[in-house]
Amino acid sequence: MPLRLDIKRKLTARSDRVKSVDLHPTEPWMLCSLYQGNVNIWNHETQTLVKTFEICDVPVRTAKFVPRKNWVVTGSDDMQVRVFNYNTLERVHSFEAHSDYVRCIAVHPTQPFILTCSDDMLIKLWNWEKGWIGQQMFEGHTHYVMQIVFNPKDNNTFASASLDRTVKVWQLGSSTANFTLEGHEKGVNCVDYYHGGDKPYLISGADDKYVKIWDYQNKTCVQTLEGHTYNITAVCFHPELPIILTGSEDGTVRIWHAGTYRLESSLNYGFERVWTIACMRGSNNVSIGYDEGSVMVKVGREEPAVSMDSVGGKIVWAKHSEIQQVNLKALGEEAQDGERLPLAVKDMGACEIYPQTIQHNPNGRFLVVCGDGEYIIYTSMALRNKAFGQASEFVWAADSSQYAVRESNTTVRVFKNFKEKKSFKPDYGVDGIFGGYLLGVSPGCGLSFYDWDTLKLIRRIDIQPTHVYWAENASLVALATSEQYFILKYHADAVANAPENSEDIEDAFEMVAQISEVVKTGLWVGDCFIYTNSVNRVNYFVGGEVVTVSHLDRPMYLLGYVPRDNRLYLCDKELSVVSYSLLLSVLEYQTAVMRKDFETADKVLPTVPKEHRTRVAHFLEKQGFKEEALAVSTDPEHRFELALALGDLNTAHSLAKEANSQQKWRQLASLATQKGKLCLAQECLHQAQDFGGLLLLATSTGNASMIQKLGTDADDTGKNNISFLSYFILGDLDKCLEILLKTDRIPEAAFFARTYAPSKISSIVKLWKEKLSAVSEKAGQSLADPEQYENLFPGYREALKVEQFLREESKKKIPSSAFPTVQSNVDRKPFEEMLAAEQENRFKANVNIDESMTTTAGVITNRLQDLNIGGKLISPAEQASAPEKTVKSNSSSRPLTVEEDDLDLDLEIDDNIDTTGVNLDDDLLEED
Repeated sequence: MPLRLDIKRKLTARSDRVKSVDLHPTEPWMLCSLYQGNVNIWNHETQTLVKTFEICDVPVRTAKFVPRKNWVVTGSDDMQVRVFNYNTLERVHSFEAHSDYVRCIAVHPTQPFILTCSDDMLIKLWNWEKGWIGQQMFEGHTHYVMQIVFNPKDNNTFASASLDRTVKVWQLGSSTANFTLEGHEKGVNCVDYYHGGDKPYLISGADDKYVKIWDYQNKTCVQTLEGHTYNITAVCFHPELPIILTGSEDGTVRIWHAGTYRLESSLNYGFERVWTIACMRGSNNVSIGYDEGSVMVKVGREEPAVSMDSVGGKIVWAKHSEIQQVNLKALGEEAQDGERLPLAVKDMGACEIYPQTIQHNPNGRFLVVCGDGEYIIYTSMALRNKAFGQASEFVWAADSSQYAVRESNTTVRVFKNFKEKKSFKPDYGVDGIFGGYLLGVSPGCGLSFYDWDTLKLIRRIDIQPTHVYWAENASLVALATSEQYFILKYHADAVANAPENSEDIEDAFEMVAQISEVVKTGLWVGDCFIYTNSVNRVNYFVGGEVVTVSHLDRPMYLLGYVPRDNRLYLCDKELSVVSYSLLLSVLEYQTAVMRKDFETADKVLPTVPKEHRTRVAHFLEKQGFKEEALAVSTDPEHRFELALALGDLNTAHSLAKEANSQQKWRQLASLATQKGKLCLAQECLHQAQDFGGLLLLATSTGNASMIQKLGTDADDTGKNNISFLSYFILGDLDKCLEILLKTDRIPEAAFFARTYAPSKISSIVKLWKEKLSAVSEKAGQSLADPEQYENLFPGYREALKVEQFLREESKKKIPSSAFPTVQSNVDRKPFEEMLAAEQENRFKANVNIDESMTTTAGVITNRLQDLNIGGKLISPAEQASAPEKTVKSNSSSRPLTVEEDDLDLDLEIDDNIDTTGVNLDDDLLEED
């Protein structure tokens, strides 16, 4: 299988000539040293320049990160080594390291050392923990030393490249070289070590335009790479991929296969000469420095070559050419969600090809390794070779004995029991194939499904997928594209009942859902599609609902699900394996609900732990099964919402009692009112202390005793507005005055008394005078008491007499059923009613009225048109226990008031009083 070298440019940074590049291991940073004397740090994720160091006026030929110290170390043509803190941009240290240009710096992976090499033909070791003392000098080269690099497998040795046409290998502690590699015809510019454990190789590039691969154990050249047309300036073994990268003054970067040395690709971004290349372990990023700037590219897939046999609980992966296995059954302690599993790795042996992908077959007995245009099928237990062949792509069928390969862009071959069964050439070519219950073939513009046995075309679909995932029972399939994924239902019966020669059967698939998420990796458990997406979340889709299992802190890849452990396993590109709990019982229940198999669902439900039942209930609710959700849910909040939605007042009432939340009582009161359950609504409003709602309910139903209780409760809780209004409706003027006085509203009390209770004016005016005199003596004395200045209050005595009459009238009870026949306040004349009552001996006043004082009923009763003083409306229940009385007047009489131009009464008693409490929903008013 040819290397899948998907190369994507991640950053293009125009600048002066770049002499060296480096990558930070944890931050998304690329370090560039420039010929003009500066050092830049670019963020390759945001494509922005984040830091700049002005080093000197001469070329900075090398710069390296020292992450454990937060440093950048630079070497330049002024012979200086400078150290900067890349967080504060402060210079930590500088010293003269050589007597000529500093060409390269290498940082020891673990020790506090750096190596420097120079045009003075020397290599020096510096120890920063000892004040940057020069700890050792290495002599032996006879020309400029161009590059040095530590051996990743033995940090005590390093290699150097020199214009004296040699590569030398050195050891720390020895001032002379261990050995010298000779073979280049011109000066050697660059050198690098192979990172894999299987080959003791070095690579070098020189001005003779050749790249040489060396076996440093045998001290021989094993391969020479030809193709560049100018001097080789940079070479690199990629630490993660089986590739070699070489850069040249011809402006190209060439990518070679590290095993076959075949040229795979050539990059030319038009930035003139290439000077440097940098890679980093654990990353597919490659940074390149040119005459006109720097470029970062991402090479190949980051997804590791790994596969899991969910049945056997074993994971197999490839590290370079080595195949390794871990057994999940050997895990002793219970795994914690998201924590790396302590796995015991077993080496199974080396593979003859470089593995790019590994796949178990459905029953887990075999696994296939693909790479280098070939595939090899092994037994999964002992890694014995079972079959092999040429293939650009390989897929397994749902039937474990079948598989298919794509040899080219035209031919697909199908095998059964390791023998070729059929081959065919689709009409529109083959860009990709997909395994599973049906054989998927993509010509690059859509997807065609074929029957494995007959190769009959089942259906063409106008979707260009990147992955196809089949459910185990073949009833569902997920098609993942570069922007979204689709869930389709497969109708096997429609295919089976179709005419024998029919193709492209329209009824074969039915669209179930279309979700705008990018699927990175996925698998099915029952009818639940589990996947990782582009923003590093683990989700699963079932029944139109997407549930998030976990948020990941890095890209991870699904391996499989083990039903026995109820755990989902994932790994990252470093092959660190983690797991998450995902209950099979929950997935089985949701699957049964999706199939509307409630008999099975009821059997599965007892196996679902109580702490997970609320999640199940939410799922049921979204499917429209609210009654079932109410029965399943264990979350009181969720149950209350469901009870309200279902109109289940009994359940909602019991839940509201348990929670004793004012918000819940209000919600239940609204529902009870809508359903006409006014007794329940009254209880809920009392529990919620919703005095405004209670006032509306009481007045709407003519319930005087309820208003009485409301006035008392509101008074006790300091809701003065509601309390005042309640007593006002009841005609309890004395209590209204008491509330005004209690809240220090003495002027309002005086005007209230002047209008409604003239007998109280004198006592209140005394209090008003006392209070006002404390502020202004003159203003206090200007207040007139009707007992002292009766001439200023015309009709005062008649008003007292009318007050007595109305107070007597207010004691009468009027049944609510008499409301339609009661005379309106506007039409009543209380003064005339009083005179008539006196004549009929129904009323005798205790006030002596001077005959010389004249007044009219209109002056006395000008304002009070809305006060129920003449009597109280009582409900039919109260009427049954009340004595019979002859009713003449309404529940209110027209009260005594001041003249039209007098000051209006402001009933807002306290700034802290809730004056909006009396407003309920329009719907509630309509129901009432």
